[in-house]
Amino acid sequence: MLSLEETITAEYVLKKSRFVVHCAPVADLAATLAFYATVADPAAAHNCWAWKLEHTQRSNDDGEPAGTAGKPILAAIEGKNLSQVMVVVTRYFGGIMLGVGGLVRAYGGCAARCLDQAKLLQHHPSCRCRIEAAFEHTGAVHAAADACEALILEENFEPDGLRLLLEVRLDRLRLLQSRLRDGTRGSANLKRL
Repeated sequence: MLSLEETITAEYVLKKSRFVVHCAPVADLAATLAFYATVADPAAAHNCWAWKLEHTQRSNDDGEPAGTAGKPILAAIEGKNLSQVMVVVTRYFGGIMLGVGGLVRAYGGCAARCLDQAKLLQHHPSCRCRIEAAFEHTGAVHAAADACEALILEENFEPDGLRLLLEVRLDRLRLLQSRLRDGTRGSANLKRL
């Protein structure tokens, strides 16, 4: 999947209403809340938003007629095959009613135009794992983690052996399992968290 490389902002005027679009990469639900808090303008008529994480998505119309703002913003995100992304579209009402179709086109179109300007990067879903192994296999465990470009988050030496907490891309999990099995003769224990 693709994600955004950085936060991007754009502004559009449609029938005297001003739409300010903020798009950002987000890692989790806490990041979506923090991003919204930084860009939403309480003085604006509406702060509509949508976000998509790996397996979850949400949208909000913030007082616009149901389905006319949040869903079109989410459709723009999905149309670009993005994940780990949040888009907030703030509308400053210009005095002209846009109607249901006009709102859908305005919110979805502004979000899509802003996302068109963004630099994209490949996003790789990952998971956390715990590895337990005897001390004699420390080198093999580290070699397997390095070969899979796993990020070691925590390393502990317990009386009975090594304990690692790491994050690895999902598409490299089987390779990690195979390398551990081969490098430790099947004695290392890998558990996906």
